[in-house]
Amino acid sequence: MSGTGAPDTLPVGGAAGLEVVVLAGSWHDRVMAGLLDGARRALRDSGVTNVTELRVPGTFELTVAASRVAARGCDAIVALGVVIRGGTPHFDYVCQAATHGLTAVAERTGVPVGFGVLTCDTEQQALDRAGLPGSAADKGYEACAAALQTAVLLRGYPQPSG
Repeated sequence: MSGTGAPDTLPVGGAAGLEVVVLAGSWHDRVMAGLLDGARRALRDSGVTNVTELRVPGTFELTVAASRVAARGCDAIVALGVVIRGGTPHFDYVCQAATHGLTAVAERTGVPVGFGVLTCDTEQQALDRAGLPGSAADKGYEACAAALQTAVLLRGYPQPSG
């Protein structure tokens, strides 16, 4: 795993007052707990208190939840999920659907979506990215910080209509 070139995961200035929704899949409890803890730390570090957490069954369902949440209105969405490769093409379909679906929600609505979906070959790769003690990366924190940074950056720009 390469962390080379990754930005610092510092608190996001100007994020206090944002309304943020964190969507999280329910698979892979230990990894998901790490991702959620990372997102919560990023929110706390950045002074964001208006937060709603919603749990969906799995990564595939993140897209429809993000679409509905964005339509209701919020400043940013953080989407957290875990997909670990198995012996069938199911992995490819779920990863592609989540990636394209969450990108489409952000493009269509103008609401920043932090992409915290781990797409790993093994459970160990997911654990290494989950922000747990001993993990090499904290993708929950990073995804949340990216959503917050984008929301702060775009604050003065109007949402697209339609």
